[in-house]
Amino acid sequence: MKFGLFGINTGPCAKPATAAAAARAAEAAGFESLWTGEHIVLPDPQAPPSPVPADTPFLDSAAALAFVAAHTTSIRLGTGIIILPQRNPVVLAKELASVDVLSNGRLIFGIGIGYLQPEFAAIGAPFDHKGPRSEEFLAAMIALWSMERPEFRGRYVAFGGVNAMPRPVQRPHPEVVFGGHTPQAYDRAARLAKGWFGFALDHAATAACVGGLKAACEQHRRPFGDLEISVAPRGRIDRDAVKRFADLGVSRLILLHRTQDQRGLLEFIAAAGRDLIAAA
Repeated sequence: MKFGLFGINTGPCAKPATAAAAARAAEAAGFESLWTGEHIVLPDPQAPPSPVPADTPFLDSAAALAFVAAHTTSIRLGTGIIILPQRNPVVLAKELASVDVLSNGRLIFGIGIGYLQPEFAAIGAPFDHKGPRSEEFLAAMIALWSMERPEFRGRYVAFGGVNAMPRPVQRPHPEVVFGGHTPQAYDRAARLAKGWFGFALDHAATAACVGGLKAACEQHRRPFGDLEISVAPRGRIDRDAVKRFADLGVSRLILLHRTQDQRGLLEFIAAAGRDLIAAA
């Protein structure tokens, strides 16, 4: 089992000193990866389905990962997730290629399609056709990352006669992970990604998602074992819970913390390293 730490750009980690200290501590404790969350803006006042209050700080994912890359040497750096249909894919390809270069090839590109209509409206992004636009944006980004002479002609984005350097260190491109708990999300992961990311799930919800992923893999004739399953687990996690997730096919647990300050976060990281990672 691999262990990640969620929230390196939010909560207490919105403070640079805490983010740097947490990143160093997580790497020393044996964590395999650090993950950001993303909301560019949040509805104010908070209203369902908005997950957190509007004054919750979220540093930009690319900026936060580049920052903690400078304070670490080997731990991987994941976007968990970037809301792709809200972004300009050409600009985002540049930003993430830069993170991969600055981290010497440690980026994991986690993607979601989003669900907060007020956020899309504030950005000026269409709320319809989020799935098809995300797939096309990803294909355009991969073209920029991998083609000698990048060119892409699609319904939502088109370019040619351009180049974008530097390319990512990881070849042909950083690994892609799709998030989401719907049949469409499982289908995208099975077709387009190395892995799938489920957020705030217990064992029962994870089992249901794994069933959907297995069905999607079967439909596309992909071995389920080829798909790396990452879950940010809900609730208390002990060694027995880790084993139960592993038995479901989960290979990475991205731990959620509820700490409010640097001291509490460092204590959480140390306890996870001692009680979970060292015992895995």
